[in-house]
Amino acid sequence: MTPVLVTGGSGFIGQHLVSQLVARGRQVRVLDVCAPARAVPAVEYIEGSVLDTRVVDDAAAGVGEIYHLAGLPGMWKLDRTEFHDVNFIGTRNVLAAARRHHVGRILHCSTESIFFNASRPASGEEALLSVDEMPGPYTRSKMLGDELAMQAAASGLPVIIGCPTMPIGPSDRNVTPPTAMLQYFLRKSFLQIYLDFIVNMVDVRDAAAGLILAMEKGRIGHRYLLGGDSLPLGDILKLMASISGRGTALVRLPGIVAELAAWFIELKADYITGREPSATVEGVRIARRATALSIEKARRELGYVARPVEPILRELIAGMVGAPATAQVLRHA
Repeated sequence: MTPVLVTGGSGFIGQHLVSQLVARGRQVRVLDVCAPARAVPAVEYIEGSVLDTRVVDDAAAGVGEIYHLAGLPGMWKLDRTEFHDVNFIGTRNVLAAARRHHVGRILHCSTESIFFNASRPASGEEALLSVDEMPGPYTRSKMLGDELAMQAAASGLPVIIGCPTMPIGPSDRNVTPPTAMLQYFLRKSFLQIYLDFIVNMVDVRDAAAGLILAMEKGRIGHRYLLGGDSLPLGDILKLMASISGRGTALVRLPGIVAELAAWFIELKADYITGREPSATVEGVRIARRATALSIEKARRELGYVARPVEPILRELIAGMVGAPATAQVLRHA
């Protein structure tokens, strides 16, 4: 088999994807700005950025497939243009290298957030929203990257798009937004003020497996949502309270109030602290748009299967609050 290139292979989903590819006997090359937390002996690691066209070209040489996961997640940077640079220009560089080296198949990793619409319910993988409809710089950059991948597929490049929802699971060393949200609520006191919205969480190992299925079985130029359970955040917080054994009083915040509060919090981060804020306007706007998303297309065409979210929540919370307290809850569950 020819080697497989995984950009962003040291990231949260990326490291699980790399492990699963190696377990399948694939020869894997990783391109990432960060070294892996734990290097896999059989994997070739290249430290570099997708913004460096020379490095990208060298990494793509001789590979048969590219999984393009490298991207800038989160909803805040002091310099917002970083989102555009990494998520759009980086994608353009990877697709250009894939074309030059005649790569057999390319899997572009996008996001669920581009499907949420302010004026109508999300209509699934085929929804065509405009960049102007995106709620902020992160989603605009991801939408531009998604459009670029679709245009490349239309021009003959063998590109498939996988769209994981909110991944949770082990080895989240960089603390992605879903894990940060869980940690935030576990650290809070008895009173929990929250904005209720539909959350689709997926075990990161299932998301990685779904990307492999999309690469193997997906139709060129098609998007595949790779998610799990869709639940209101209020229900997740109640489940977390039950698992952790902590009593919690939940106070639901109106959306407009949450957005106004996020505006002040983000303003303070931009001009005073310079540190990542606990809430962003774009994050609240995404939450207010969120609806349940169907993974039926991935199930039907790829054979994709996602496990229930509760077991992985129990596993994560055990690590966050300490095993003894959680074990006591589990004995009475």
